[in-house]
Amino acid sequence: MKNLTSIGLDIKKSKQLAEKLNELLANYSIFYQNTRGYHWNIKGDKFFELHLKFEELYNDLLLKIDEVAERILTLGHSPEHNYSSYKKISRIKESKQVSNGVKAVRDILNSFTTIITLQRQLLDLSAEANDEGTNALMSDYIREQEKLVWMYSAYLKK
Repeated sequence: MKNLTSIGLDIKKSKQLAEKLNELLANYSIFYQNTRGYHWNIKGDKFFELHLKFEELYNDLLLKIDEVAERILTLGHSPEHNYSSYKKISRIKESKQVSNGVKAVRDILNSFTTIITLQRQLLDLSAEANDEGTNALMSDYIREQEKLVWMYSAYLKK
């Protein structure tokens, strides 16, 4: 019992999960801020459509940021909360001001590729650690985001 966390997970595996979740948190946070920028700066003939879609996306990302941070806390660790740390950890880079809808959607799709890849890694880690809570969360995110990838991809194909 002394090698287990308060929720019954192996302490070392729990630490690995928290570290990977912090990496996910950093990527989500940069993705969120990029999407806010797309929402604020979008111009052109699809302004109304994309402005609303980007708002839906950043609101969803904000919820996921909170859920990931709370999962890290549940595992007994501390979530990163500084953008200076996020910039070092994140594979998603800060975007420059983007007003072109096609470029913004491409950036979003690239960000989803990064996020979904990290979440699949977390699925493997959480399965190995018997961490059903993290596993279920990642599984739900992946299912939802695969559909968003399809939808954003369809937009690009016109």
